[in-house]
Amino acid sequence: MSNFTPHQDLTFTVPLAPEFQELFTNAAQQLIVELTRKYRPQLKELLQQREIAQNHYDSGELPDFASETLSIREGDWQVAPIPADLQKRHLEITGPVERKMIINALNADVDVFMADFEDAQSPTWEGLMQGQINLRDANLGTITHTDANSGKHYALQENPALLIARVRGLHLPEKHLLVDGEPVPGALVDFALYFIHNYQTRIANGSGVYLYVPKLQHHQEAKWWSDVFCYTENKFQVPRGTIRCTVLIETLPAVFQMHEILHSLKEHIVGLNCGRWDYIFSYIKTLRAHANRVLPDRQVVTMNQPFLSAYSRLLIKTCHQHGALAMGGMAAFIPSKDASENAAILAKVKADKELEFSNGHDGTWIAHPGLAPTVRDVVAKHIGDYPNQLHVTRAEDAPITAADLLEPSGGERTEAGMRTNIRVALQYIAAWLSGKGCVPIYGLMEDAATAEISRTSIWQWIKHGKTLSDGRTINKALFREMLAEEAAVVQEEVGEQRWQNENFATAITLFDDITTADELTEFLTLPGYQYL
Repeated sequence: MSNFTPHQDLTFTVPLAPEFQELFTNAAQQLIVELTRKYRPQLKELLQQREIAQNHYDSGELPDFASETLSIREGDWQVAPIPADLQKRHLEITGPVERKMIINALNADVDVFMADFEDAQSPTWEGLMQGQINLRDANLGTITHTDANSGKHYALQENPALLIARVRGLHLPEKHLLVDGEPVPGALVDFALYFIHNYQTRIANGSGVYLYVPKLQHHQEAKWWSDVFCYTENKFQVPRGTIRCTVLIETLPAVFQMHEILHSLKEHIVGLNCGRWDYIFSYIKTLRAHANRVLPDRQVVTMNQPFLSAYSRLLIKTCHQHGALAMGGMAAFIPSKDASENAAILAKVKADKELEFSNGHDGTWIAHPGLAPTVRDVVAKHIGDYPNQLHVTRAEDAPITAADLLEPSGGERTEAGMRTNIRVALQYIAAWLSGKGCVPIYGLMEDAATAEISRTSIWQWIKHGKTLSDGRTINKALFREMLAEEAAVVQEEVGEQRWQNENFATAITLFDDITTADELTEFLTLPGYQYL
């Protein structure tokens, strides 16, 4: 029986289900209120700074390294020593905070499971709150699940993977919780609940509270997180560095701030990660006004493109210079039951991971456990018995310049590429609106980043009046014509029942609105959130 008492300064905009009342202990509510009042005003300023920076880029400026922080980039300093259980992260799997998914991921042949409150999780109130309960149970080691349809029982095996939770980005509000009449930042809800329900369990197990922090654009945002972490550690009287984070470098502005981000978080950070799908999205978004930097078909924007290769190598060099891990990107493939198809998939995964580990990355991401053996073979070849590759300094590299990081990409814009973007984005948006944030589409495990690239690419092509390889100009009318045709294809593929159940009509409206708008929508998840 819950003894839930609502905090006088915290308003729930939905009735709190009995099973979620246990999350909102007096201490949890108090922490949410304190963090919100203390850090929400500054967060609003940081988000305004993002807009100001974007206005500069829209008026013709390009991102660059900041002259005022040169001393940090050239300084001889190190981040705090990496805890023992975070030093070996050769292979990480990611997925939403759904109960069965968590058990399967923790049981997979991986070192780390990143449980995602962000891009792989549709931010429904029920999904997020149940996710907190699931992660609490996972940390306690008591998590089990029985499938209602098959009756199959799921439980943790011996020595499960290390659990790291990813909180929401700074831009996302939590409309179901208000402090002083305004939504609490989603990131603070995720962080506060995860910390308060797990820190004692994790400390008792000789570990700490480990997080992934997404979508940062500036070192002042990293400093904001550092302040939140320090305040929380002080309040609960736990040692400095109990909270450890890995920051995703998945925005174009952040690649010019990597030393500064590490420095701002140096008591808490253990590494940076190449969040490459979101990084491609951010390249489009940041340089949206620059007609000479429009990307080609998404399928040809691979890590071999000069701007992405430079990003990976600079991240490794920067991290290793300061004693931090450099994590690689996502292989989103799903194994195929067809043997020849599967061989082709695994060959692509192998080539991708060969490139990452030969560059010096310390670990990498997969979306499906079936890819683990292939990646383990690559790791064995490049890392062997080492926990990581911090010894790979890349000190002999030629300096990577702003021009390298902004290099335009060659390649065609094709009708097939545009139609694929439309089908994938439509299916993802429909699933997301239906409460699913991690969706298998055409042999890939997709999260929000893929839909973001797909729809911003088309927006950018329309904006600059680019042409397809067959000579047709890409405009709103052509997009709408293709959207109607591809929606019919998708309807046929998914079947009538799923088409009706999964909010496809709303998805078409939302997709059309944001792709034909004169101003680029920052994140599709913001207008999308109004429908949840």
